[in-house]
Amino acid sequence: MSRHPQPSFSRNRLLSTLPADDFDRLRAELQRVSLDFKQVLEEPNQPIESVYFLEPGVGSIVAITGSGEKLEVGIFGPEGMSGVAVVQGSDRSPHETFIQVPGEAIRISAGALRNAFEESASLRQVLLRYAQAFCIQVAFTALANGRYSIDERLARWLLMCHDRVDGDSFPITHEFLALMLGVRRAGVTTALQSLEALEAIKALRGRIEILDRDELIKSAGGSYGVAEAEYERLMA
Repeated sequence: MSRHPQPSFSRNRLLSTLPADDFDRLRAELQRVSLDFKQVLEEPNQPIESVYFLEPGVGSIVAITGSGEKLEVGIFGPEGMSGVAVVQGSDRSPHETFIQVPGEAIRISAGALRNAFEESASLRQVLLRYAQAFCIQVAFTALANGRYSIDERLARWLLMCHDRVDGDSFPITHEFLALMLGVRRAGVTTALQSLEALEAIKALRGRIEILDRDELIKSAGGSYGVAEAEYERLMA
């Protein structure tokens, strides 16, 4: 049987900071679930059935062209949620959302969240502020892809994952990094070697370990930090 979390129980920032009345509005509809690597949460152009508030774990939002080309445009973890389209008044998105780093989440049906959203101005404010923060993250991903080197983009991406996982290491492969960054596998290998030479990270088989976060921030060359600061401002 699914358990209903208490506000202090949830490690998801959006849920844990909701006013008590808003959490009570959602309580009966919340379910705790485990999420596996590559588990799809949203199919492109299909109705969104459930929204997930991640705790440990990282979700990836990927844009897909008509010819099947893919590129990651955003990520979320314990600071956020899937289903931003639901918050913005739609029932679907052309993007695919799946789990990048496995973990747990609190799940609610899109319909139940939509009903609560319409009933509560304070809940709307919290979720719309998150949607704005996420849009800023997506904008800086576009900026990073267009104006920064592979090394800088990789450093930014590793920092964003580090922000959302427990500990200093997380599972990831070169192939997956190539897909997320939209580059060749050889480019990812070279960029990882550059960051290793700076002793910012250690690349293990199927796993990355963060050794020096400050060096990694420096290596990101300004591509990391603005969107994160804006999240803190909006969600304070």
